[in-house]
Amino acid sequence: MGALLDGIPESIAIGVSMIAGGAVSMVTVAAVFLSNVPEGLSSSAGMKNAGRSKQYVFAVWTGIAVISAFASLIGYAVFRHFTSGVIAGTISVAAGAILSMLVDTMIPEAFDSTHDFAGLITVIGFLIAFLLTKLNGG
Repeated sequence: MGALLDGIPESIAIGVSMIAGGAVSMVTVAAVFLSNVPEGLSSSAGMKNAGRSKQYVFAVWTGIAVISAFASLIGYAVFRHFTSGVIAGTISVAAGAILSMLVDTMIPEAFDSTHDFAGLITVIGFLIAFLLTKLNGG
């Protein structure tokens, strides 16, 4: 459920990033990818440990991918008619969703696994995100 609540605003942000230039922002895609891969692996492992079948796990992620693709389309088609304030608010919600998932799921897991390095790894992740924005001209 968290991945879905996280994925919808992220996907809308990807669609919104296409409004300005007609192409997907590579920084947005990189940020979504970097946050979703470990999140997906962690969630999949949790479902597997809870006794869910591989088919169930695959169906859940397929459903989330389809819903996220639709949200991206909405971000592009619908949000182009909104003001820059609404778009900024939507991107802020997407950023908040990423942070929420990090704090709720990934940071506690990372702290359990790599107690001594969890903070350092988090800082490196934010530094990479910052550098990606600067390389993209942000």
